[in-house]
Amino acid sequence: MSWYPVPNKSVIFAALTTTMADTFKNKFDSIIFDLDGTLWDSTGNVAIAWEEARKHVDFVSEPITRERVQSVTGTAYDEIFEILLPDLSVEERNNFKAICAKSEIDTLHAKGGDMYPDLADAIKYLAKKYKLYIVSNCQNGYIETFFNHSPVKEYFSGHQCYGTKGLPKAENIKDIVSDHQLQSPVYVGDTNGDRDSAAKAGVPFIFANYGFGVVEEGMVATISGLGDLVELL
Repeated sequence: MSWYPVPNKSVIFAALTTTMADTFKNKFDSIIFDLDGTLWDSTGNVAIAWEEARKHVDFVSEPITRERVQSVTGTAYDEIFEILLPDLSVEERNNFKAICAKSEIDTLHAKGGDMYPDLADAIKYLAKKYKLYIVSNCQNGYIETFFNHSPVKEYFSGHQCYGTKGLPKAENIKDIVSDHQLQSPVYVGDTNGDRDSAAKAGVPFIFANYGFGVVEEGMVATISGLGDLVELL
């Protein structure tokens, strides 16, 4: 029987990582980012804002917790309240949504959210090689609030959100691609919804597994942090 040495697992992983990174080097001309669960986590302060909003109505009995906010993060803003509060009338839901929206922007303007590790260094590096954009299912003013609390605003060439036109994320991705004449964009997000939206827009998808979702297929690569994106691209 012949004996062959077992390769060191760390060496194998390093080789695979290098091969994958080489595959994506210079493949894309731009990166479009999701926001929540990809660049920052604001769910703690959003929960505080929506719970404060709940004090102003008498028809929402169940507390708004961070876990409940996380469960709908990434969903279009109108749909969030349909999921969280299905038993309310349309009038009640719209009333509460409007109060939440103002409370959310006011709270995040004051407190911001939690930036993911390596955000500033990764974005600064990537901006040297790629045009950078954000497309999110958030309300108007939300991306601007992120920019006000982060050191990366100057590195982004544009952004689009659900609140601008009331369009689904796939259409907003298409708008960014068309408006900025992107030839080979890639979308980075953390949920199945992000993957599906990218696919509908005809854009490859990179899964950020440190966010709020679990994606098992349909991605061209998976990252466990923004530093991984630097290594990959």
